[in-house]
Amino acid sequence: MILKPIDLIVILIFLIAVISIGFIHKKQAQSSKGEYLLGGKTLPWYMLGLSNASGMFDISGTMWMVTLTFVYGLKSIWVPWLWPVFNQIFLMVFLSIWLRRSNVTTGSEWIQTRFGHGRGAHLSNIIVIIFALISCLGFLAYGFIGLGKFMMLFIPWEPIAGVLPFTVPEQYIPHIYGILFTLVASFYAILGGLKSIVWADVLQYAIMTISAIAVAVIAMRALAQSNLIVPDGWMSPFFGKELNLDWSEIIPKVNDKIREDGYSLFSIFFMMMLFKGILVSAAGPAPSYDMQKILSTKSPSEAAKMSGFVSVVLLPVRYLMIAGFAVLGLLFYEKLNLQVGGEIDFEQILPAAMAEFVPAGLLGLLLAGLLAAFMSTFAGTLNAAQAYIVNDIYRSTDSTPKKKLQRINYLSGIMVVIVSVTLGLFIPNINRMLQWIVSGLFGGYIASNLLKWYWWRFNGHGYFWGMVSGLVPALIFPLIFTNTLDLYYFPILLLISTIGCIAGTLLSPQTEPEILKSFYTTVRPWGFWKPVKDAVLKENPAFPVNKDFKRDMMNIGMGIVGQTAITALPIYFVLNKPSGIWISLAIVLVVGAIMKRTWWDRLKTQD
Repeated sequence: MILKPIDLIVILIFLIAVISIGFIHKKQAQSSKGEYLLGGKTLPWYMLGLSNASGMFDISGTMWMVTLTFVYGLKSIWVPWLWPVFNQIFLMVFLSIWLRRSNVTTGSEWIQTRFGHGRGAHLSNIIVIIFALISCLGFLAYGFIGLGKFMMLFIPWEPIAGVLPFTVPEQYIPHIYGILFTLVASFYAILGGLKSIVWADVLQYAIMTISAIAVAVIAMRALAQSNLIVPDGWMSPFFGKELNLDWSEIIPKVNDKIREDGYSLFSIFFMMMLFKGILVSAAGPAPSYDMQKILSTKSPSEAAKMSGFVSVVLLPVRYLMIAGFAVLGLLFYEKLNLQVGGEIDFEQILPAAMAEFVPAGLLGLLLAGLLAAFMSTFAGTLNAAQAYIVNDIYRSTDSTPKKKLQRINYLSGIMVVIVSVTLGLFIPNINRMLQWIVSGLFGGYIASNLLKWYWWRFNGHGYFWGMVSGLVPALIFPLIFTNTLDLYYFPILLLISTIGCIAGTLLSPQTEPEILKSFYTTVRPWGFWKPVKDAVLKENPAFPVNKDFKRDMMNIGMGIVGQTAITALPIYFVLNKPSGIWISLAIVLVVGAIMKRTWWDRLKTQD
């Protein structure tokens, strides 16, 4: 066993701490549905921002991004646009404000504020619940896979296998580890609700920050004594038509990894990412933990601050760790154990580098931090899934008896955990699951959720048929296009779902005028709302029409530039590249100074 007694003690203290947080908040969480699912909307924006950042600091994503940095160098800063990471900029500029103004509990409940209570709204409500649960289960399974791969390097299987009354096939060993730590995350999340999750996340973020700084220091000391041997172009974030990274003379197997990822024609890949990313971001948050944190804020302006704060606290810390482990992996590649099932698995670079280079004590802290990252993501997503089951399927109210509400909360959480773990058993690797979530599943989500914000005529029938015509192909295409990167059939999904949206809308009656006017006056969106705007102004000539489209677009452009510089800065810092550090820092400071006046100072007018 790699772990020393001091490491085990640190991990045990951490596990006791997060379980205690669940017990502390248990009584308050049981007092009402709002307390359990949204923390009573009393938590400050900076705590929710730290919690959201901690939830995004997931172990599977971090393993994936260490691999990306190892293989692609500075060019790896673009690949997370697959999520896309810049959706946080759209949220901070205007979408978090619009969403929070609706004052609902879940995305499904929001549908009623937009489409009313007719048949179209009812169908939309059903399909958004289905999508929310599928996406939450997908994210839970994705995290579950990464955790299992991670832990199997630190706790050898042989001693455990000796006491089990059954034999576990080698490919399922990671899943056993995943199940064990999933149970701990499930315990405090189900017990204490959102407040328990947020307080645990703040603790976890503190641990991750200390760990990230320590890893960066270890990597920088090692780099000061060795030369980093990488292909031409690895140190530059810029690229041409093709990737042109040739590892043949250094680590030939990496070329196979590049071909497997499908990123060789990088300019085409980048344009597809950008095109999809803008549409996904403009469609608003998916019905997961990010949306629940926005709905949990005290006000629309605090929702915007929370979303902006996520990038500021997440990216520098996360990329210090990512760059540190990538550098250690490159410097000492021959020492790393990357073999899984007889094949080299580059997703093992993070745990292998930890096992090889992190000293006892710090290893326990880092391991606790990465376990915390998994638990944070898992718990936040679990809470979102529970919200849809309790609020929208079971349809509980604040008058539901507390004992009954408690039982429903617990049962729904247990059911989601069982299903997601079962799903995780059938997924081969992190990258495959990630590609399906961000390109396939979200590809079918975009059209309906884009049009709902910006086109007044779009109705519940259009939303339902757009989601169905996108979701069904998203589930089927991976079985047909087995050797195709999911991103590349995204345009087909978008076209099919857009046709479903428009046909469903134009072949059915428009939403009731009173519902549209209520939505428009509450949310105050910009877009194609002229007939509704005219009707509202006729009744109230003093209504403050939203004229911020140009300002919002400018802020989004600057925000994306600033966010990208924040991402590159810690990588340049670990690599000790002064020119890259100063250029990135200058961009961040200039963008920050401008957006202080064009965005932050105007937030007080948004409530």
